[in-house]
Amino acid sequence: MDEQEELVLLHQIEELKSEHRDLDDVIDRLTERIPYDQLQMQRLKKRKLAIKDEIARIEALLIPDIIA
Repeated sequence: MDEQEELVLLHQIEELKSEHRDLDDVIDRLTERIPYDQLQMQRLKKRKLAIKDEIARIEALLIPDIIA
């Protein structure tokens, strides 16, 4: 992987982390209103989990495999 590809991946990680934080804020605001929309909450949490998985996948690409 060259330096340009690595920079693109690092940029993607930062964008995903930002979206993940934004979803945290939305979820917090949603739970302040009672009753809140359960379906919307499930969708937000599912999206948040998908983002977390994508961050982990990209980070795994950036970390070289170490042969022991």
